[in-house]
Amino acid sequence: MKFIRDIFVLLKNTTWPTRKERWKNFISVIEYTAFFVVLIYFFDRVVAKGILQIIDLF
Repeated sequence: MKFIRDIFVLLKNTTWPTRKERWKNFISVIEYTAFFVVLIYFFDRVVAKGILQIIDLF
């Protein structure tokens, strides 16, 4: 049972983010997600156009 007690001790000693920090982290995750969605979208468009141009050559 020491294992379970140690888990609760660890959780008690953990510093949890404040409400403001949680919102800041949430907004950061949304910003990074949007950035990579746009980056992947443009990369996909460039690759798709390149492949279509190669296919059109034949």
